[in-house]
Amino acid sequence: MNQCMKTEIAARDGDLRILLLLGIANWFLFVDHVPHNAVSSLTLRNFGFSGATDLFVFVGGYAAAIIYAKKMVERGSVVGATRIFKRLWQLYAAYVVLFVIYVDLIGYVAAQTAAPDIIAEFNIAGFIDHPIRTLIRGLLLQATPLNLDVLQLFIVLMAFLPIVLIGMLRWPTVTLAGSAALYVTARIFDRNLLSFPEGDWVFNPLSWQLLFVLGAWFALSGARQARLIRSMQGLPALRIAALLYLLFALVITSAGKLPALAEMVPDSLLSAFLPNDRENLAPYRVLHLLAMAFLFTLAVPRGWRGFRWPVLQPLIKCGEEWLAVFCAGVFLSFAAHFILITGPNSLAMQVLVSAAGILMMTAVAYYVSWSRRQDYKSALGARS
Repeated sequence: MNQCMKTEIAARDGDLRILLLLGIANWFLFVDHVPHNAVSSLTLRNFGFSGATDLFVFVGGYAAAIIYAKKMVERGSVVGATRIFKRLWQLYAAYVVLFVIYVDLIGYVAAQTAAPDIIAEFNIAGFIDHPIRTLIRGLLLQATPLNLDVLQLFIVLMAFLPIVLIGMLRWPTVTLAGSAALYVTARIFDRNLLSFPEGDWVFNPLSWQLLFVLGAWFALSGARQARLIRSMQGLPALRIAALLYLLFALVITSAGKLPALAEMVPDSLLSAFLPNDRENLAPYRVLHLLAMAFLFTLAVPRGWRGFRWPVLQPLIKCGEEWLAVFCAGVFLSFAAHFILITGPNSLAMQVLVSAAGILMMTAVAYYVSWSRRQDYKSALGARS
């Protein structure tokens, strides 16, 4: 690979903004996964077309591209691909453990508390009627219990990352165009992966791959594209357009929840954007996320002093250990939901379970980070 690409990757490696955004996405995913939770009204999905999942996939694609493209540039495509598949196996192993324990836990709680409604609510009814068949389907990523769909989506996207990176390192524009073509084809012909026992995936991988690839493209854009992006950031008109679009998205999203506001917006306009097409990743969701990312990079430069603020350290740590935090968040969201449906479902209790869940997720992140450092020190000691 040429020296220019090495320089571009090195310039983006170690960007704390990525960890900060991954931490925010994990916290928002947890809060959003607790049904009937007033705290979820503060998350990203309530202020525009895109949500925490969009942010997670886009930033995840950016981060993965930086990490593994660096390995491909330094050690070759074969070595880089094997490192991706190693990480993919870790993701899948985490999913399997999470899937089995999560489903068994929900079934046990439902039986012990005589609350069968949560079985249907968490989409595990198939395990009652056909446990073995549903388990096999789950291991094949075809059964989708509630709140595990984001991890399933990310596993599928990571499986194709070697192809994406090889294309990005050689033909970035062609690779991005191919991703856009797949996105358009999936939307026009309504193509999706089948779920078990019926229906389609909640997040269509054929459509959502566009956000993942866009993240990789921005991470690995060549010198010419990087100069173009920097020049666009200096255009006041583009900043104003991005702000106006975010304001428009806020109004439309709010109109879907506030009847008084909805009466002030033409029905034809509301019907064009509501209900929000999450399954197939509507184009206006992609544009909304890109507008936010554009303004975020302007407001928060790479060397921002705020990264040293103590209040942001838990978010950055949760972004650093995003997989462990995500897995913990899945269990904690179920626990929070169970507490709310079996106890006093007051606003104070909703705030309490949300805050407690975030604190526990943060504790998991710090423990995993500490444990990894101990293993590293032990390995150094064994070599000396």
